[in-house]
Amino acid sequence: MKLQTLLLSTCLTARALLAADDEGFVPMFNGKDFTGWVPTCIAPETFTVRDGLVITSGQPVGTLRTEKMYENFIIEFDWRHMQSGGNSGLFIWADGLPVTGSHFSRGIEIQILDLGFNPPGKNERYSTHGDIFAVNGAALTVAGRISPNGKRSFPMEERTKPSPEWNHYRVVANNGDISLSVNGKEVTIAKAASPRKGYLMLESEGSEAHFRNVRIKELPSTNPKPEEIALEADGYVPLLNSLDLRGWKVPEGDNGHWKIVKELIDYDAESESATADKSLWSEREFGDFQLIADWRIKETPYLNPRVYHLLPDGSEELGPDGKPKPYPQPDSDSGIYLRGLSKYQVNIWTWPVGSGEMYGVRRDPQMPPEVRAGATPLLKADNPVGKWNRFDITVRGSTVTVLLNGKTVLPGVTIPGLPERGPIALQHHGSKKDGQWTSPPSLIQFRNVFVRELK
Repeated sequence: MKLQTLLLSTCLTARALLAADDEGFVPMFNGKDFTGWVPTCIAPETFTVRDGLVITSGQPVGTLRTEKMYENFIIEFDWRHMQSGGNSGLFIWADGLPVTGSHFSRGIEIQILDLGFNPPGKNERYSTHGDIFAVNGAALTVAGRISPNGKRSFPMEERTKPSPEWNHYRVVANNGDISLSVNGKEVTIAKAASPRKGYLMLESEGSEAHFRNVRIKELPSTNPKPEEIALEADGYVPLLNSLDLRGWKVPEGDNGHWKIVKELIDYDAESESATADKSLWSEREFGDFQLIADWRIKETPYLNPRVYHLLPDGSEELGPDGKPKPYPQPDSDSGIYLRGLSKYQVNIWTWPVGSGEMYGVRRDPQMPPEVRAGATPLLKADNPVGKWNRFDITVRGSTVTVLLNGKTVLPGVTIPGLPERGPIALQHHGSKKDGQWTSPPSLIQFRNVFVRELK
């Protein structure tokens, strides 16, 4: 009995020593699939697992992020590029969703470039192998060897090996400070990052790259302030993969007018479909959900003679003749349909009231006055034509709330008759005669379309 106890004790001690030798690191990939990871603006085949390797094709540009946030940690991994000049990266302390109009989130990037991008002796450009820099509004104090533009920490020594050789990265991220070791030696440092708690991301950026032995050791918390924590994105999944229109029902006979151009949905309002509704509908249906969608109007070639000022109660300003007073102006028109019907449209246009108005609800004389008023924006929050905007639309029960560029335009309108479930659509609008627009067209682009279902 004593012998068994001794053997058990020895076995447990050996296991403890093995764990101690490993310094508390845990693998970040299970070797089979992407459990614990979430795609961001990428196709299902952008990242794959093969023979224990994590492989990115590089197409489309985007990221694969962790499900959970990390604060203080050490992460180690091997990487290699499969073509000269290949580009990738590791994002740390990043927001869960890309910023408006961008492929990428706010966060800190540790660059992963092949030597062919900047050959040895030629690394004095804006970027090099192993530089550390802030992306999309994050903050960082650069240190050590600094890039010519003063915005990036550059490595003090070139230690990377060219494609297709393997390289090893060790990143220590603690209390906002960062150090990078390449192939066994520290080469890059940066300090005072904000956020300093957030998601980790592997980057797809145009070329095939491989990763292996990705492991992490979490360090004790240093209690970041709320403003030092990245924006969460729990439960959000992409409805757009930036490569093609999988997951969407293209109108029969459209003939390529709804299309992907430069990794975003581009529409020219000239669908050749004979269907009554030429809009782009999601294949999935949704009940209660929160939708993020970035959009921009490309141009406004149509002079709309029927633009009106809307009053707070949803009615149109009247002229001396008692009829709605027009304010002709260049216009384009699109929107997002909710739960399967065009009536429940969150509008995109250039009217003075701004986007976010629910035209079919506001104009319905059968709706109670408070509903028609509630479907009218409180303010105009649109960016200028040609600039990106972001809708944040929440549908819970019969209530719709709309934020535009972070501002509440519809604080919550409860709509009688709103269906319980249905697909989402990106709206077609516009018609032509003799080559001229006869109504405002949907000359529009969409990107960063995400949804999370609510319970």
